[in-house]
Amino acid sequence: MKKILVIRFSSIGDIVLTSPVVRCLKQQLGAEIHYLTKLQYLSLLESNPYIDRIFTIKKNISEVLPELRLQHYDYVIDLHKNLRTFQVRFGLFFGIKWLAFNKLNLKKWLLTSLKINWLPEVHIVDRYLAAVAPLGVKNDGLGLDFFFSDATVASTFLPNAPYLAFAIGAQYQTKRLPFAKIVEICQMIGRSIVLLGGTSEAAEGENIAEQAGPHVINLCGKLSLQESAEVLRRANLVISHDTGMMHIAAAFQQKILSIWGNTVPALGMSPYYGNANPNVNTSFEVEGLSCRPCSKIGFQYCPKGHFKCMKNQDAQKIAREATL
Repeated sequence: MKKILVIRFSSIGDIVLTSPVVRCLKQQLGAEIHYLTKLQYLSLLESNPYIDRIFTIKKNISEVLPELRLQHYDYVIDLHKNLRTFQVRFGLFFGIKWLAFNKLNLKKWLLTSLKINWLPEVHIVDRYLAAVAPLGVKNDGLGLDFFFSDATVASTFLPNAPYLAFAIGAQYQTKRLPFAKIVEICQMIGRSIVLLGGTSEAAEGENIAEQAGPHVINLCGKLSLQESAEVLRRANLVISHDTGMMHIAAAFQQKILSIWGNTVPALGMSPYYGNANPNVNTSFEVEGLSCRPCSKIGFQYCPKGHFKCMKNQDAQKIAREATL
């Protein structure tokens, strides 16, 4: 085995979840590992010592296809399996050896649409690793990786006392707690809390900090992805929705309180710690809702209009768990 291309275009959490595959390929096969992703996610991969070369695209496969053809890969590992990866396969010619993971789309549709759960109890990381099993690669049980380039966070940003990190963002609104519920949880915790999120959560973070109290520090929109990861690494507890921040926290083996709205852990995307480490995640879900899960990804509004999966979350129970 000489050269392998791994493909995952997006997003933050999904790319972090591919890290055990990259590590196991490198350590167990000794191959030269290349990775193809979107340019906006380069910072997740550029410091990974198990990756020898990274190719990125802004929009189209044509941006890198000529260079990919020159690499003469022994295998391509498709961990995205979408139209773009088909374009790569077609562009590299069908004679190349190709391995892909099982997306279980039909079974996911049955669960989200008909509430028939035929999904196996297999984490997506294990499905990723099953894709490379024909090469003799085995799960080393060590969990996820996250590597830093320059992630220095100004000490003036962070409290001197131990703190918990609260990742308040999510790409889809149905994965996020309502504003008032986040404020309520922060008020009941009453210890140092650092809010994390992107620029789209900056104003909300300021309002949460203002209403919840002086023990809450808003860093939403103020940090790079690497700096946010460093805040997660230093925290002694992480509260997160079903997002990329949750998976980065799991890469540091952090204790996580994960809050689930329209998605469910049964979809195979819960925090992954590996077989060699204890699972220190506690999931919070509103049980008994016939409409959950309504999507494997999310929506910008509740399809039913009531949003009970987040509005009915037990703030007191979450806060109590955060103070244990």
